[in-house]
Amino acid sequence: MYTDIEYERIGNAAVIRLNRPDKLNALTYHTLGELKRAIGAAVDDSGVIGIVITGKGRGFCAGLDSAVLAQVTQEANDGGRDETEQAASDQLPGMFSYLLEVPKPVIAAINGVAAGGGLILALMSDLRFAAESAAVTTVFLKRGLIAEHGSSWILPRLVGTGRALDLLWASDKISANEALDYGLVERVVADESLEQSAIDYIEKLAVTSAPLAMAATKRLVYQHLGEGYRDALTEAEVVQNEFVASPDAAEGAMALIEKRTPSFKRLGDSPS
Repeated sequence: MYTDIEYERIGNAAVIRLNRPDKLNALTYHTLGELKRAIGAAVDDSGVIGIVITGKGRGFCAGLDSAVLAQVTQEANDGGRDETEQAASDQLPGMFSYLLEVPKPVIAAINGVAAGGGLILALMSDLRFAAESAAVTTVFLKRGLIAEHGSSWILPRLVGTGRALDLLWASDKISANEALDYGLVERVVADESLEQSAIDYIEKLAVTSAPLAMAATKRLVYQHLGEGYRDALTEAEVVQNEFVASPDAAEGAMALIEKRTPSFKRLGDSPS
């Protein structure tokens, strides 16, 4: 089904591996299309609780393939995308921004260098697990570009304004442990344990957490980043009251009383 990626169901996890190792998994339009299609398949599969994205070889993702980058800059010089077309689209602008609206947890398992668009892929994931040998760099300003694809929105929220500007301006490559200190990644693990650590986290969620509640919580967290406390608390109260009356809440209470693992409703159509 795929050429630039691998897709595998492992237990409750959909594992997507970027598969252009000789190019450090640099992104082409074809790669981007396959990745989005695989994410859609994982969302539709009720057997999938969460999604793990990683890379094959020694790199997570080096960003846009150099040939694609040259094509993009040339198209921009020639006039770029029609503004009317942009205004008519209801999709979020920016590469990988759609991951923010995926209703299942998305973990980036950063196995090597994540640069440019590869870092955007990690930033737009919900959690970032990094191998000890991993490194990240924004790189945009070294190419004469600005903080692209929503990085000016997400990066300060992860690491703070000053560190975000430092990472964007200087474009220094930082190690996995430095990224952990910054709050840019949530965990650093041994290289050989990286993918399994992310899968294990998904398996933990499969036992402990209701998929519908995880989806609602993810939506609220991202949406409330841009709202004042009054609007955020009001909406949270409405959603909270809906979930208190839901079958999952009743199941969670009974599981506690009966001292057993809860059986929550799954997201998606049917296991594939």
